[in-house]
Amino acid sequence: MRPLHFSPPLLVLLAALTLQGCAALQPASQFYQLEQGSPELPQGDKGPALLLGPLKLADYLQREQLVQRESDDSLSLSQKTRWAGSLQDDVGQLLLRQLAGQLDTSRVALYPDRVGFATQVQVVLSISRLDSGTQQPAVLEAQWRLLDAAGVQRSSRVVRLQAKHGGPVPEQVRAQSQLLQQLAGELADAIKAMPVTEAAPARKPTASAPVKRPQKPTPLIEPAKQMEVFRF
Repeated sequence: MRPLHFSPPLLVLLAALTLQGCAALQPASQFYQLEQGSPELPQGDKGPALLLGPLKLADYLQREQLVQRESDDSLSLSQKTRWAGSLQDDVGQLLLRQLAGQLDTSRVALYPDRVGFATQVQVVLSISRLDSGTQQPAVLEAQWRLLDAAGVQRSSRVVRLQAKHGGPVPEQVRAQSQLLQQLAGELADAIKAMPVTEAAPARKPTASAPVKRPQKPTPLIEPAKQMEVFRF
């Protein structure tokens, strides 16, 4: 049998077709987002000015892949199931929209975006667990604190919520979303029971006596040289 000889362009074409075939055999990744639900829009805007955050998500949740909890309580990751964006941002937006609707207030802000915002109620939230598995229910564990306009803690609670689901990942995401909506409902009830105080007005600058400058010239300090930082 005579050996086959291929020209370089033909070899390149064969290599490209081989890689394309291998990629076609690999299943495509599926992307998911939390379900925001159907929160009502603020109507009378009678609720307090609310600042949500700082919001802390457990370290093991700060990744692209969906975390799956196994029957032995271990955690696994899959490249096939991913979040379509930042999970922490999705959690913050879901809670903010739910609270705005349930408290009837459009004066809401998500920490640290608080420029020019006079806060009446602040929610400090830490989520230590938010996961599920094919054979494991969706579980949410969190701790929240409510602060008034002066920064004084008025209420706090540690919660653990749980929801069943059918098993597939879409149903798991739906169950996790429902737990976050339930958490927003509990927060809204606690805020309604909290006495709301007005935010302290900003202090106006007062006139002061002119400060005498020293007679001797102040030595100038040479400005630090700008350093170039490389990120990898």
